[in-house]
Amino acid sequence: MARVIPLQREQVKDLKAVFEITEAVMGFVPNSMLIMARDPDLLAAFAQLSAVVMVRPGKLDPGLKSLIMYAVSRPSGCQYCMAHSALLATSHGIASHKVEEACRFESSREFGEAERTALRFAQSAGQTPNAVSDAEFEELRRHFSEDEILEIVSVIAFMGFLNRWNDTLATPLENAPRSFGERHLSISGWSVGKHTPITIKETPRRWAASLRTRLFRRLLKIFGPKSVKF
Repeated sequence: MARVIPLQREQVKDLKAVFEITEAVMGFVPNSMLIMARDPDLLAAFAQLSAVVMVRPGKLDPGLKSLIMYAVSRPSGCQYCMAHSALLATSHGIASHKVEEACRFESSREFGEAERTALRFAQSAGQTPNAVSDAEFEELRRHFSEDEILEIVSVIAFMGFLNRWNDTLATPLENAPRSFGERHLSISGWSVGKHTPITIKETPRRWAASLRTRLFRRLLKIFGPKSVKF
């Protein structure tokens, strides 16, 4: 069960723009962010990083980035992040049967060598302690430029925060990723586990908009929906 209750979206009106951008990208507002909303500075900082790492157009295909998110979340054991990233991959054009095969990317014909290399790298990086070897790094260089590698590592590091956040807090999983996980990931051992949905009854305290929040709003003018291809 949830260890900290998410706030309700309409009760955090100062962060309306953050939630609108998130909903445009994901189709819903994650409970992970509604928990962060208890500290608007934290949520605004997270949203800034998310906009740069995941929303801003980069050199990597967004579908591959989502699969990297999934691959790095598996060794961490975060069922919440696995379901989210797998669903996100389909929104970026990855077929659901390919997502199902991601747990066995080494042998699956669904994946090319560059994809296997990136997912192998992510899987090693998701272990504790970090298991990335020099050989794996050199193999990555055979398929990706240094700028692309930095983008891969930024996604891995970004997920490191989310994996710890959601697994520690037992963030309740929303309906869409839960349904996707039950249909497509359970065959590889996924389950909702401790991320069971809850009914929110709490009336939260209100927070004033912070300087960090106002700075994030400026960032949205640069990386908002008009400049981002979803």
